[in-house]
Amino acid sequence: MENKINTIGVLTSGGDAPGMNGAIRAVVRRAISKGMNVKGILKGFNGLLNEEIIDLHASDVSDTIERGGTILYTARCAEFRTAEGQQRGAEVCKKHGIDGLVVIGGDGSFQGAQKLASLGINTICIPGTIDLDIACTEYTIGFDTAVNTAMEAIDKVRDTSTSHERCSIIEVMGRNAGYIALWCGIANGAEDILLPEKYDYDEQKIINNIIANRKRGKKHHIIINAEGIGHSTSMAKRIEAATGVETRATILGHMQRGGSPTCKDRVYASIMGAYAVDLLLEGKSNRVVGHKAGEYVDFDIDEALAMTKGISEYQFEVSKSLSV
Repeated sequence: MENKINTIGVLTSGGDAPGMNGAIRAVVRRAISKGMNVKGILKGFNGLLNEEIIDLHASDVSDTIERGGTILYTARCAEFRTAEGQQRGAEVCKKHGIDGLVVIGGDGSFQGAQKLASLGINTICIPGTIDLDIACTEYTIGFDTAVNTAMEAIDKVRDTSTSHERCSIIEVMGRNAGYIALWCGIANGAEDILLPEKYDYDEQKIINNIIANRKRGKKHHIIINAEGIGHSTSMAKRIEAATGVETRATILGHMQRGGSPTCKDRVYASIMGAYAVDLLLEGKSNRVVGHKAGEYVDFDIDEALAMTKGISEYQFEVSKSLSV
């Protein structure tokens, strides 16, 4: 089977995540070490359709593992959601001699890879998203860096919130998943954590909690609000009006996507990238690389996309008990 894979393509798709460059580097160098050629596809599936394809050598990925973002760039591509776009993507791969394709991204990227696999392109996916919302894996590249970036920012907001005896609502990213919010809520000692999976939209509970804490002598109140709930600014106005406590909203935004990846993200990305190449050499396709119970594993894309993932009940219960 090794002789049938001569050229591997690699692309990053969807939202960028710290550690993507580590995965790209690993794909390039693992493939070259196995005697294969590598082509980089710029700007995700959009670049594939536009044939923005370059040759990648080992030296091209030097000094990239420590960089945030993605050296291959990324873009959304509405055309690739159509059958015509998918068929053209498969034809472009064949035209450029790409025998196997590694797609680094989230569940939307996996759906694109799934379509290419059904059209005869050997395709392997690597989970790269800060949201940690891929159900088949316990870890996604970028999460550790993003959550540490958010944690450090929240620590700084807490300092000024305490100085002014304020309530601070800090909104973190994660789309409709609350993992960044939950981890930051625990790590930053937040008084309230609002998760899309758990929030009942009863603001009166938060208001009562703020008032009760003030009576106990608490000088500040930190609320971590997940992106999937949002509306932090209007929430701050309502809470201030109800409690009389000065309340500010801080939306951390895309700073969570950037920055030099942590050691964990660099190592996981490197192993996952190499593993993806090995799967292609074994003749596998339509697979997603994952991490389960301390091991690097792989799943069928169809199976992976059908899985669901929720917030740990125990972790959520602990977060509430520690905020008292």
